[in-house]
Amino acid sequence: MSMLLSPVQIARLDLKNRVVMPPMCMYEVKSEDGLPTAFHHAHYGARAIGGVGLIIQEATAVEPDGRLTKHDLGLWNDAQGEALSHLVEELHAFGAKVGAQICHAGRKAADALEPLAPSAIPYNDSFNDPIQMSMDDIVRIKAAFVAAAKRADAAGYDMIEIHAAHGYLINQFFEPMTNQRTDAYGGSLENRFRFLKEIIEDIKPVFAKPIWVRLSVSAYDETGLQNTIEDYQQIAKWLEELGVSCLDISTGGLLPRRPNIPIYGGYQAGFSAKIKEAVKLPVTAVGLLHSPELCEYLLQYQQADLVQVGRGLIGNPNWPAHAASVLHDHDYVIYNDSYARGLAK
Repeated sequence: MSMLLSPVQIARLDLKNRVVMPPMCMYEVKSEDGLPTAFHHAHYGARAIGGVGLIIQEATAVEPDGRLTKHDLGLWNDAQGEALSHLVEELHAFGAKVGAQICHAGRKAADALEPLAPSAIPYNDSFNDPIQMSMDDIVRIKAAFVAAAKRADAAGYDMIEIHAAHGYLINQFFEPMTNQRTDAYGGSLENRFRFLKEIIEDIKPVFAKPIWVRLSVSAYDETGLQNTIEDYQQIAKWLEELGVSCLDISTGGLLPRRPNIPIYGGYQAGFSAKIKEAVKLPVTAVGLLHSPELCEYLLQYQQADLVQVGRGLIGNPNWPAHAASVLHDHDYVIYNDSYARGLAK
């Protein structure tokens, strides 16, 4: 059997395979209340039936002005937690493990009239100028992450992922280009890491299940001001010491620019491999991983421990069955006989 489709105990989870559906924002909360809709049940349910081992729900805001857009899911109140518990129950019934990515967009909160950020540096001319966070703001938003984690636990999620990537609030604290504070949350790398460190320390007593962290380990900046890969290796080591279960490695999003490297299938996998060199934690790869052969290669050659298939699963909810066919994995079991007949080659 392929590594990709074999059952595995990893990152404190029992998974039926190593296929992870990454968080991908759908912007389908048209009522702007943060509640899941029929779309979310169908969208995630189809991928659970399709055989995905772990589904990580799209960025889910910890407070209203922390949304990427006003059409995002939320976990800032109990009604949202209750509604999401029914979605989790359904996905479990279809055999998938389920996680929630909890997030605050910071200066990239597109619909916030007064977005918050470590420093008052706007993302670009299309976003409102952010306000530099006060100590009261820092305390409040840390508490919002903790409250969202408690609701995720009550809703039955198997894990949470703290979104510290793609230029959102925690990523803004990490990077010297967006964090020019002179207090305990700015200056040195250790100080810039402090905000996330304290969030994790506060969450652990209320969420005993696996805690993952998503990192963007390159901003594709060419001025020499961004954190280096060695800086992110150090952050990874600190996260390992804090008891994080898995590191979800991505790139970009801090600045309004595209990658300055060639874009091809697996183009971010080298970054995952560099982080994997620094820690013993499981590490994921993401980024145009449409090819089952490439996914299997990354696993077999220890470039990553789990693979995240995003656009491939958008295009084909039954991507794991497609992978089984490509990899000649005759042990893979499709959801039921009717699906097996429909997907037979």
